[in-house]
Amino acid sequence: MLTAFRTFAKSKWAVGLLVVLGIALVVTGGTQMDVLTNLGPKHVVSAGDRNMSQAEFRLELDRIREQAQQQAGRALSFEELIGEGGLRQFLEQKSQQLGFVNWAWKAGIRPGKELVLRQIRQAPAFFDSVTGQFSEEQYRTALAEGNVTPEMFEAQLRDQYSTQHYGAALGAGMRLPRIFGAVLASQALETRDARWFTVTQAMAGSAGTPTDAQLTALMNENADQLRMPESRTASVVLFDDGAAAPAELTEARILERFNFRRDALSLPERRSFVTLTAPDRAAADRIAAALRAGQSPADVARANSIQPAEYVDTPRSALGDPAVAAAVFGLASNEVSAPVRASVGFVVARVNAIQPGRAATLADVRDQVVAELRAEDARAAVYRRVEAYEKARQDGKTLDVAVREVGARLIRIPAIRQDGKLRNGQEINPALPPQLLQSMWSLGKGAESEVIDMGQGQYFVVRLDDILPAALPPLAGIREPLARQWVLRENARLLSARADALAARVRGGEDLAAVAASVGATLQTGSGLNRQSAEQNGQGVINGVFSSGRGQPFSQQNTADTFVIGRTDRISTAVPALAAPAAEQFRQRMAGDHGNAVGEAAITAAAARSKAKFDEPLARTALGLPAEAPAAPAAPGAPAAR
Repeated sequence: MLTAFRTFAKSKWAVGLLVVLGIALVVTGGTQMDVLTNLGPKHVVSAGDRNMSQAEFRLELDRIREQAQQQAGRALSFEELIGEGGLRQFLEQKSQQLGFVNWAWKAGIRPGKELVLRQIRQAPAFFDSVTGQFSEEQYRTALAEGNVTPEMFEAQLRDQYSTQHYGAALGAGMRLPRIFGAVLASQALETRDARWFTVTQAMAGSAGTPTDAQLTALMNENADQLRMPESRTASVVLFDDGAAAPAELTEARILERFNFRRDALSLPERRSFVTLTAPDRAAADRIAAALRAGQSPADVARANSIQPAEYVDTPRSALGDPAVAAAVFGLASNEVSAPVRASVGFVVARVNAIQPGRAATLADVRDQVVAELRAEDARAAVYRRVEAYEKARQDGKTLDVAVREVGARLIRIPAIRQDGKLRNGQEINPALPPQLLQSMWSLGKGAESEVIDMGQGQYFVVRLDDILPAALPPLAGIREPLARQWVLRENARLLSARADALAARVRGGEDLAAVAASVGATLQTGSGLNRQSAEQNGQGVINGVFSSGRGQPFSQQNTADTFVIGRTDRISTAVPALAAPAAEQFRQRMAGDHGNAVGEAAITAAAARSKAKFDEPLARTALGLPAEAPAAPAAPGAPAAR
């Protein structure tokens, strides 16, 4: 072994490898030493020997998007499809799935070849419609139409078998002890007899008006919740026209823009139609025949246990499947198509209405053209002011002088917190853009920012005017709500103290009825109470009756302003003959939940053992999107002073 290494070290290959490593160190600064790893393929999802390439990921997302577009009845972008955490959720599920099947294969859970072949030969799409026999050629053709190879399809079937068989074995082997169901059945069927009375706020007395000293003490006790956070005031320079009237546009310029945009502004043909997707051609033929016979799409869908997809005023560009689009836009009104092989099953379409396309005229889109031109003029005017402002500042002029000279606007931002709310926690409408808040909290008092581009032709400059440190609000400003809280707390204390005193008399051996009569309360009696029937008396009664032993008194808060004090007189256990069926029902219900939890834990553990991981930026790149998700758009419009 050592001789082989020495021989390699003297060869030209060793010199070449050192050159590669040297170049890598120069380019990466020594921060990425694993050069050979970076030369290999990159995977969106990887888990042991299983992985998903960018091409495979894109293919799967294309299928998902096509199905989503059919359901939505319109075209969807990938950003819409994967928005709100959808991409990460998909990648997490896929990584766990690949991690599990990787572990299962290595653990020896491998379905036989005959099982896979049997499943393939059960699919109607792979049978010759003439001979009724399985067709190898049709099998490969059908898979190719979905951009799937036989190897990929058979691997998916093996993984599906492994997962299903593991889940079936897990469910068959899970046996919860009978005591689990017996305990719940015993609790559900047990009955109790009890007596109790209710202690109200009137019996305990109510708090008076608090003094300033008491309110100040309460405010200090809750200083962390009441303290107003640091807030800041600022002046913001805006370079738009504000409320200035828009400039007049010449008719020649409007006509020139219309001629340039005529094709894009024209209205395409739109159609209203319904599609029904069948799993095989035979079912699709039956659906088409029923629709041609005059049956409604809803009735046909119910008869075939499928869900119709309705499209209203939909252009051809909104249909993701070219074959379906060609069929729909080749029909006349109220005509039914022949079955169309789509990416998923066979589609039959019925056209309900056709809205012909129409070339745009200037009268149709004049307002739109004018709006575009005015928006361009406004952006150009803003940019001219920005350039003039920057030149004035370079010439040494102050911010206020530069603003006046270039015709910009200066607005005042009141004291706001870092979360964009006012100092007292109220919302600002409209909300301040995130870039403005970030700038305000990156500056020192009296400092000014550079010109900041918010996008959409909007720019601003911020000057931080003042910093107000965190502090408790003045008592006068919160006296009323603070007084309400003090009264509520004091009333609760009085009620609790009164209930404790009465409960102590009962525990000391005094008769429950006598204690109730001493405060003018009515003694209530409950016979044969179970946990369901006791609910009408309140949660405090349930907790008290079913948490105390026979002959034991209890005291529980029943509502926000009442307590119940009572005694459990009798406990009747469940009848075994009646409890046995209920116990078995409880056990079966718990077994399902327990099995699901164990199955999820097993998948998670298998994925962890397979070191499953995913690359979200690489996934976005595979979809033709930026590696990083775009930030939330800034709120439109300029912030208004309040």
